[in-house]
Amino acid sequence: MKIGCIQLNVAFGDVEKNFKRAEQLIRESTSKGAELVVLPEMWNTGYALKKLNELADDHGERTKKFLQGLAAELRIDIVGGSVATKRDNHFYNTMYVVDKEGKLVGEYDKVHLFSLMDEHLHLSAGSEKNNFALGDLQAAGVICYDIRFPEWLRLHTLNGAKVLFIVAQWPTPRIDHWKLLLQARAIENQCFVIAVNRISNKKENFNGQSMIIGPWGEVLWTGNEDEELAVIDVDLSNVDEVRGQIPVYDDRRPDLYKDILV
Repeated sequence: MKIGCIQLNVAFGDVEKNFKRAEQLIRESTSKGAELVVLPEMWNTGYALKKLNELADDHGERTKKFLQGLAAELRIDIVGGSVATKRDNHFYNTMYVVDKEGKLVGEYDKVHLFSLMDEHLHLSAGSEKNNFALGDLQAAGVICYDIRFPEWLRLHTLNGAKVLFIVAQWPTPRIDHWKLLLQARAIENQCFVIAVNRISNKKENFNGQSMIIGPWGEVLWTGNEDEELAVIDVDLSNVDEVRGQIPVYDDRRPDLYKDILV
């Protein structure tokens, strides 16, 4: 599958500019052969958390219409990163996933809120998993800080995911954590990880380095530190083979783990 990773330079608080640029890059990705494209976290607003009342997408309607229209027109699957949404006087960090028919197949509110960036003061946390299918591809999607909670990602792979899509606004000072955590999540879950981070100006301090990682933990592609559209051809077919060689899932002892999951 040819996967388009859109490492977007998100304009802080400029919804119109971000929608326009996202559309340009999605269209460009299809001209380069992409069959599936992935956007970063909070691409519609950036972390303009104090302006959510004026900027957040009401019930995600604009974003869903945008993604569904492009997916159906261009015949591509879209993992729509995440956007700031507003529902019933609450704000959420929401991922939408749309298949090439234009059907909404995944909707997910970020579960783990990052208190160091005051997310918990402005956003409400989700509580549902995000397993979905894109054709025959069994996948799941999570958002940024979620990757520091391995039990949450394992729950998705236990529910059938063979590819984990991870979208982020991961800051430069902790970019080494980003790389190591992504590889660890791929290795321990024996799955592909397709992770897209944003970039920004130096003041906001996000520097990309999106990654595609195979189920052995091998790094198949790493993005640079600038806005980038990369279309990478990835063979997603060997997850079962890897899981058969080291049968982690068969050798689990869940009876011993239940006491820590509180």
